[in-house]
Amino acid sequence: MIEERQHVFYITTAHTSYWFRVTAHGQLEHLYYGPRLTPQDPTAVAFKHTSGLGSTVAYDEQDWTYSLDTLPQEYAGFGRGDFRDSPLILKMADGSYVSDFVYQEHHIYSGVAPSKILPQATDQPDTGSQTLYVTLRDKLQAITLELAYTVLPDSDVITRRVVLHNNTAKPLVIDRIMSAQWDMPNRGYALHSFAGAWASEMQHHVQPVTDGTIVLNSLTGGSSNKQNPGFLLSAAEATEDTGWAYGVNLLYSGNHESRIQHTNQNFVRLMTGINSQGFHWSVAPGEAFETPSAALTFSDRGLNGVSQHFHKFINDNVVPPAFQHQDRPIVYNNWEATYFNFNEDKLFALAQQAKDLGVELFVIDDGWFGTRDDDTQGLGDYTVNARKFPHGLPAFVQRVHGLGLKVGLWFEPEMVNENSDLYRAHPEWAVHVPGRAPVLGRHQLVLDLTQPAVQDYIVQQVSHVIDTTGIDYVKWDMNRHITDMYSPALADNAEFNHRYILGLYAVLRRIFRPRPQVLLETCSSGGNRFDLGMLTFGPQIWSSDDTDPIERLTIQQGLSYLYPQSAISAHVSASPNQQTLRVVPLSTRGNVASFGVLGYEMDLNALTDADRAEIREQTAFYKQYRHLLQFGTFTRHPAAQPQQFRWQVQAGDTAIAGFFQQHISAAHGYDCLPVTGLAPETMYTMASKPQRIMLSQYAGLLDHLPAAQGRTSIPDAQEHYTGTGALLATGVMLNNQFMLSGYSDQVRMLGDYGSTLYVIQPEQE
Repeated sequence: MIEERQHVFYITTAHTSYWFRVTAHGQLEHLYYGPRLTPQDPTAVAFKHTSGLGSTVAYDEQDWTYSLDTLPQEYAGFGRGDFRDSPLILKMADGSYVSDFVYQEHHIYSGVAPSKILPQATDQPDTGSQTLYVTLRDKLQAITLELAYTVLPDSDVITRRVVLHNNTAKPLVIDRIMSAQWDMPNRGYALHSFAGAWASEMQHHVQPVTDGTIVLNSLTGGSSNKQNPGFLLSAAEATEDTGWAYGVNLLYSGNHESRIQHTNQNFVRLMTGINSQGFHWSVAPGEAFETPSAALTFSDRGLNGVSQHFHKFINDNVVPPAFQHQDRPIVYNNWEATYFNFNEDKLFALAQQAKDLGVELFVIDDGWFGTRDDDTQGLGDYTVNARKFPHGLPAFVQRVHGLGLKVGLWFEPEMVNENSDLYRAHPEWAVHVPGRAPVLGRHQLVLDLTQPAVQDYIVQQVSHVIDTTGIDYVKWDMNRHITDMYSPALADNAEFNHRYILGLYAVLRRIFRPRPQVLLETCSSGGNRFDLGMLTFGPQIWSSDDTDPIERLTIQQGLSYLYPQSAISAHVSASPNQQTLRVVPLSTRGNVASFGVLGYEMDLNALTDADRAEIREQTAFYKQYRHLLQFGTFTRHPAAQPQQFRWQVQAGDTAIAGFFQQHISAAHGYDCLPVTGLAPETMYTMASKPQRIMLSQYAGLLDHLPAAQGRTSIPDAQEHYTGTGALLATGVMLNNQFMLSGYSDQVRMLGDYGSTLYVIQPEQE
């Protein structure tokens, strides 16, 4: 709900309130963002201007205590006395950079703010979504800013974006334009950011917000594995479950920048948007520039509260409507089984085995087209490799469909190899600076998506393959960063990076909007483009090329702060793992991947009978609880001991809790697992998911046990507890782990890399 009373704006969601007002001098003053309040006189929470401050500049000589440098603002100008970082830096036609935007008018509309070129949140019917447009005008130049605030009440999210209109007779140049900015009093905030690298994405970093400016950004041409665009702030007293916390993310897939500035007046200024480094944009007379949308949320239930708001927002308002709350299929991907070395008979044999194991979607990865026998050739061509598919790809897809499986294909449409028919025909379509030899990544160049002809080619080729083969799923990959940013189609190549992303969005829109039934999973060397912008086109993203589940614990937990399980593509792979050489039990590989969109990626021919039996149990369990695992309320329980992870999903009267262990120590002590969110007075049962101990991993240590005689595996400890929801929330003391000696069928044999899932349901009378 959005209300305006005497130039005070009250934005209200289910559990939050966001207030700002127009000052007597026309600036927008931020007042409050926190727990939901009844709209009222905001004087009590407003910053006071009862005394002037030395060395500040008075905005108006007749009101000498009013300085923009101490005003908590909603969107600050530049060069009029506010010496903090500005969200907007413009070069005017007269060569000056000074801007002074004041209130002109506002309008409130039902629904979300539409955009033809950038990803936007969508609204659910009858949820009361509204958009507030506040128009600001520069006091000298005929330039206006439209600040758009869209409220999505049920998700507790507010999106913000800015549209700049040049109504002058001359062009102006944007050097920086952020999607959102606001100032708020400091509560001893800590910043939670998510940096990383290839195969090590979304590492959770925490640092205090102290004097100065912290900059989080990407310059790779994508949202990047180096720094995700999303971040959180937690107040000094906040935990995972209690206290004030804020979340900020960007519906954008390109170079981004967020600035968190602690000022000398003990305020914190937040802003996020397109990265201003290497960027400027010319706006001609009569034209406009629109920023990406930023998504903001607040919770007084700690970091889990912020995460749960973002999860609901993504599931309800971001992913394509056809896939909102729709169960995702279990995938088998052939990549780690075959790499480029396959043919249709080898693939069909894998498909038959995958079907027997409970898989629902068979994905053919890289190598099905052109001369693609290695990663040095063929990208850019879409002719099916006749040697690998002598009967054609449509016939193979139909054959796999006959098994009762859906079928998917891997594409990398944004890239080209120099050794390809496309490059030989159109070298000018590859991104490069004339006269300068381009640098390669994975032996490939980037196609220039700023050029309409390149966009048309990709749309035509990918659409043709989808339509003629009848595939159900597309994996859209991008395996390098962008360099040599230049296009002959552009007058100013400081616009290249943003125009590239606009071109990508146009291509995705043209391919997938007419084909809403096709499941799109995006990828970029793993999680190199894991962002809200891509999720508006495809509901799930390949999280990391590192499929080691022990590494994935850190990666998936980092993702959980900003993104739901339904968006996290997670595969069970071989052991030893191909990225880390680590040996991990199949049970843990399955348990970790179950807290996402489950898939398998291994050579099925190498499985033992015991492996096959366990995978069938995993897929059956996942199908039984799939909707809960993909869409249930996700909670992180802080680790009671180092090297442990405790996760939970809950929906209605059912929950699944996971206990994961990276490393064990001798004389380990007790383990406790809380289960929260259940009805406090209802009686529940809590039972461990049955799983097997593969005796081979203990190299004969258990051979003396009667239960191990003549077997390759034995059951792990079975645990069963009962209690009310209130009791379980205090923490369930689990059976002991193995402690040097004393094995029995009640001892949890976890060791390094062990894990257990627990199912919690109402007790049956």
